[in-house]
Amino acid sequence: MNKPVARVSVAVLVLALSACIRIGSSDADSDDGAAARADAAAEESYDPAQPRGAAPADEFLVNLARHCGQAFAGRIVANEPRSAEPDAFEGKPLVMHVRGCDDPGRELHVPFHVGDDRSRTWVLTRTGTGLRLKHDHRHEDGSDDAVTMYGGDTVDDGSAQRQEFPADAESIALFEREGLEASVANTWAMEIEPERRFLYELGRPDGRLFQVEFDLTAPVDPPPAPWGD
Repeated sequence: MNKPVARVSVAVLVLALSACIRIGSSDADSDDGAAARADAAAEESYDPAQPRGAAPADEFLVNLARHCGQAFAGRIVANEPRSAEPDAFEGKPLVMHVRGCDDPGRELHVPFHVGDDRSRTWVLTRTGTGLRLKHDHRHEDGSDDAVTMYGGDTVDDGSAQRQEFPADAESIALFEREGLEASVANTWAMEIEPERRFLYELGRPDGRLFQVEFDLTAPVDPPPAPWGD
């Protein structure tokens, strides 16, 4: 994983996105057909050499990158339905840490610490059509958990404040192999109001809803690096 770096300048990110808008408009005016073919070819991976406009996916990354290097405490605001089994999150300090900011227009890493458990990192990546969310799960020795790198891609534009990620085929196959049949219907979501709040969400059609909200108005001391970093 990338090492933590200094907080990213919002002005630099916004100027870069504005430049993309101007260049992208010029290209479209000169050759609409070529631009359409380029967009189709870029579906699987985002190439920053190919200018793009300030799409909601880009704006979402900019909003999150404003907090690069910072950590924030969270609280569970929804956890339904209640389980008879002890919950792994209840009663433990919850902290998110925005890091992995070497190339914030392409990828951001956000470790999610649950007490002393530093096994979880959310990985947000810009694709040709939107954003991809993956959950990187590690053991304390840095090795991969049996259930790791699951998630999905956005299927619509979303907004600068909210993006949703239905489980992709690779994740569904992983869940089925590991006997986690309920998880095949997972949709994850993230919401951000810069300098105010960040929300991580897991939902399913069966009524399962888990949400953790983080207070972006009050940074806390950054935690140690996640396991495997």
